[in-house]
Amino acid sequence: MSQTIIIFGASGDLTSRKLIPALYQLERKKRLDKPCRIVGVSRTPISDTQWREKLQNTTREFLGERFDQNCWNAFAPMIHYFVGDVEKQETFPKLNAMLQSLENDEPANRLYYLSTAPTFYAATVKQLGGAGMADESHGARRVIIEKPFGTDWETARQLNNDVHRVFQERQIYRIDHYLGKETVNNLLVLRFANAIFEPIWNRNYIDHVQITANEEVLVGRRAPFYEKAGILRDMFQNHLLQLLTFTAMEPPARFDADAVRGEKVKVLHAIRGMSPEEAAVNTLRGQYRSYRSESDVAPNSRTATYAAVRLMIDNWRWKDVPFYLRSGKGMSCRTTQIIVQFRRPPHLMFAKSGGNFETYPMPEIDANRMLIQIQPAEGIQIHFLTKVPDTEMQMRQTEFQFNFRESFRGELPEAYERLLLDAMHGDASLFARSDEVEAAWRIIDPIQSTWDNSLQSAPDFYEVNSWGPPAAADWIRRFGHEWFDSCPLLRGESL
Repeated sequence: MSQTIIIFGASGDLTSRKLIPALYQLERKKRLDKPCRIVGVSRTPISDTQWREKLQNTTREFLGERFDQNCWNAFAPMIHYFVGDVEKQETFPKLNAMLQSLENDEPANRLYYLSTAPTFYAATVKQLGGAGMADESHGARRVIIEKPFGTDWETARQLNNDVHRVFQERQIYRIDHYLGKETVNNLLVLRFANAIFEPIWNRNYIDHVQITANEEVLVGRRAPFYEKAGILRDMFQNHLLQLLTFTAMEPPARFDADAVRGEKVKVLHAIRGMSPEEAAVNTLRGQYRSYRSESDVAPNSRTATYAAVRLMIDNWRWKDVPFYLRSGKGMSCRTTQIIVQFRRPPHLMFAKSGGNFETYPMPEIDANRMLIQIQPAEGIQIHFLTKVPDTEMQMRQTEFQFNFRESFRGELPEAYERLLLDAMHGDASLFARSDEVEAAWRIIDPIQSTWDNSLQSAPDFYEVNSWGPPAAADWIRRFGHEWFDSCPLLRGESL
């Protein structure tokens, strides 16, 4: 069946930087159902031709050498523009009439993408329902809702209720672009398609897990948003908890949306809740030193731009295995990685062995670990001990390595390519379910509330281009562990 993609808030950066380049790439790969129409909706007055020219320039800039003018010439006629205000009721009947005209009054699947400010989500969905645009008598009707989905459990629950008044849960796609990354999807293959890993993926062999999502960039123009959100709402409730669920979930009985998301929700429900006293011990917050000098930031702001959180999962597989989550702005490098730190051998017979200590001094014996690099330099490393040649029994850490870009030539697809295609095909496996979103907020809310109510305490300051507050190293040592601080190397080199 033919497909129509409607983007509300089409004049925003997300459309030009991510959505249109992703749709262009899908067309280049011949993966869009035909005929396909892309309709942008925004208040900015602009013609179809003007919008196509603007998007051609931004898509060329974003894709670089991957941009092909001939392919764009075939893609551009699919793009249309509608001038409308989502806050005005009369917009939607007129938009529906335009869509029906483009579809030649024939059945067509529609995908509504809400790329507006979050304050317009509920109103836009209500207007879609009021104009009869959620009715599926002439094709599937699906809606993609961008993050943030609420600002806490109460607002997320209310938004779920508002959306459910118009769309059924099977029609709703709450998007988190992290779940479209090839390396995130590879987590499931790594765990459940390889018999060598699953038997040791539990509390008997794993000491702890570290999940890091650091960014070099500062808050900058996002300061008005960040002052209200902070690092927990921006990164933990969605990205980091999603990575945790993929790392910790049980194998689903089958690979479909209900089974996969059901196992993820079980993990979230098993995460131990925190009292204010426990949150004070099991979390740490920081702020880069120049944050208060940013435009639109209060001079005494206590907003966290860095956080570290220790979570415990109370189930059979992960009992007493801590999961350390951390994220920060203005860090020394951009990296998203998962460290699975295995336990030390119960008895190490080589610790006192002799050898040439001047050439190969005996290192502190480290346990095995697995490094899963989500971005950049996507790949997997396994760290293990080997004997140094020409010594009696000296050991050092060595790596097995898999690098996506070396093993699979060519560029990895952008996350939005996979997610848009799945939504068009009705596959919700990589999108959040309503109970999943609410369960995640139930974990984050007590921590955020504790921080908000700590009127006398300020975040620990840290310097830009560092690994966060110096206190973070002492914090994790209190639990008997050390951070694995490692920036990925350039593409084609070792991780």
